[in-house]
Amino acid sequence: MNRRAFLSLAGCAPFARAARARRTEVRIAGDQFFINGKPTYADRSWRGWKIQGLLMNSRMVQGIFDDLNPQTRSRWAYPDTGRWDPERNTREFIEAMPSWRAHGLLSFTINLQGGSPEGYSKEQPWHNSAIEADGSLRPDYLGRLARILDRADELGMVPIVGIFYFGQDQRVKDEEAVRRAVVNAARWLLEQGYRNVLLEINNECDVRAYDHEILKPARVHELIDLAKTIQIGGRRLLVGTSYGGGAVPRPNVVASSDFLLMHGNGVSDPRRIAEMVRQARQVPGYRPMPILFNEDDHFDFDKPFNNMLVAISEYASWGYFDPGQSNYRDGYQCPPVQWGINTERKKAFFGLLKEVTGA
Repeated sequence: MNRRAFLSLAGCAPFARAARARRTEVRIAGDQFFINGKPTYADRSWRGWKIQGLLMNSRMVQGIFDDLNPQTRSRWAYPDTGRWDPERNTREFIEAMPSWRAHGLLSFTINLQGGSPEGYSKEQPWHNSAIEADGSLRPDYLGRLARILDRADELGMVPIVGIFYFGQDQRVKDEEAVRRAVVNAARWLLEQGYRNVLLEINNECDVRAYDHEILKPARVHELIDLAKTIQIGGRRLLVGTSYGGGAVPRPNVVASSDFLLMHGNGVSDPRRIAEMVRQARQVPGYRPMPILFNEDDHFDFDKPFNNMLVAISEYASWGYFDPGQSNYRDGYQCPPVQWGINTERKKAFFGLLKEVTGA
């Protein structure tokens, strides 16, 4: 199928609306991020480390979460109402965003198929997907996503919008539908006029749980390249994909990506974080480009040597992943999420972030 025929088959994503005037635009120059023509955290350094140009972020993938499986939907009920409410979840997410931004958080990852709502799961029977089996997009999910991205635009934030998650990609019936979903997602973001988003094809492409071969490491660059071909008004999205904890991107992904995404999960020795960054810069196909960790569940924010600070020391952005502690409901991963800065762990991260960025 040629590209023109494929795009015709893909059709327009649902939830069409007139694009608003936008306030925030992200660009990349070399290994730095720019917002509205100025490097992020302009002129900022900390402990002698360059902060300018980084994109400090947090994993907030459940901002548009819902569960279409009636057998599991009750698991996410709010304690005060006894029921799950996706609109409340998004509303409370948006209410928390100004506080994150005030502490220096410029980015967060949100995903059309979310992430495990139990933190870490072997089986995922729930149905959380903005993507229909044929690759079309659900208007209810897009409505919630639009409200979040609109607010991010107003606040000068740069969301990382992910498309696929390995616990839900089986909801998409075949490779053609996977490609259609990528086209539809990229086109919808561009049609809405968003200039402040980065696109992540899938979360942890090297996880074996993916059903579709095109979402796996050997071929995922095909989807990166496909997303980059979608242009409106001469504009395209900046695109990449992420790898699991401790892994370094492969040459095919490095060559196709606009930025490199890595994860620190499972990396208990911060020295490995530094090694990962150095190794990524030696992968064939690398040229000056930003390196971001957009998921790391290691903390120790009160210590001078932790994953966050070591990443910064190597000039890599870092992303906070808080799956919760005692009951997994007090982090940012497990619905019903408390999106505020309401626990000691969250306060420690945002406090250090504010110090580092000079917010």
